[in-house]
Amino acid sequence: MDKPSPEAVKSYLLDLQDRICEAISAEDAARFREDTWSREEGGGGRTRVLLEGVTFEQAGINFSHVYGSALPDTASARRPELAGRRYQAMGVSLVIHPRNPFVPISHANVRFFLAEKPGEAPVWWFGGGFDLTPCYGYDEDVLHWHQTAKVVCDPYGERLYPRFKAWCDEYFYLPHRNEPRGVGGLFFDDFTGAGFEHAFGFMRSVGNGFLQAYLPIVRRRKSTDYGERERRFQLYRRGRYVEFNLLFDRGTRFGIHSGGRTESILMSLPPLARWEYGWQPQPGSREAELYARYLQRRDWLAELAVER
Repeated sequence: MDKPSPEAVKSYLLDLQDRICEAISAEDAARFREDTWSREEGGGGRTRVLLEGVTFEQAGINFSHVYGSALPDTASARRPELAGRRYQAMGVSLVIHPRNPFVPISHANVRFFLAEKPGEAPVWWFGGGFDLTPCYGYDEDVLHWHQTAKVVCDPYGERLYPRFKAWCDEYFYLPHRNEPRGVGGLFFDDFTGAGFEHAFGFMRSVGNGFLQAYLPIVRRRKSTDYGERERRFQLYRRGRYVEFNLLFDRGTRFGIHSGGRTESILMSLPPLARWEYGWQPQPGSREAELYARYLQRRDWLAELAVER
């Protein structure tokens, strides 16, 4: 297995953050605020947040590179053999909360872990993915999203898309609500592929594919008319996003337990959200359609192809 290169991964991640920020900023004609931060045990990051834009109410795009003498429990719980090893963890993560309720929320991240112990071979892996959380569903958008996800995966193995699509459906699920967070996408972890170069190439494909997947949807929906009803439903659905990120998200837990910067970790939360006791959508409404048609585990590419 070829030797891992943390330096090459870090260089790519910094460039990826730059490129995504430039594209999102250009789409909104707004600029990101940047904060650099350091961590006492080792490492730090570069957080960029766009606030109160025309298209995006908030967009956070974070780079972090942290390291330490021993993996935190949240990282070694699934791999107890790694407990006590020195580690590096680096990645780019982003969450975009649009202003228009017809533009979906989107999340993406790509990351690299390296755990080392004197006298033993290093243990490393890649993880990441991207997923889409609409408030109002459109078949055209879901089909484009999943087609792009498949194109991202196929050069690295035709089995990867169905595997990581299913993993995304399983991961981004709110068990206490018995509902998916959105329409899915890709999720992968502990990925070593056919060696470092192969796995690194796949991670880059996922990172590079995000804008191809998301921006066409933004451009189709950002000028759609909406009113107070749609805005209230958007804030209600953002509440689900908050519940998932605070209760279940591994990245949030790892960031907190590893001593990361709290403001950067919680940039994924929307600027506004709401909850309403016992709310139910009106039968036959667009809000009801979200639950009945889109918040379902489906083979989107196969089913939508048949329907069309």
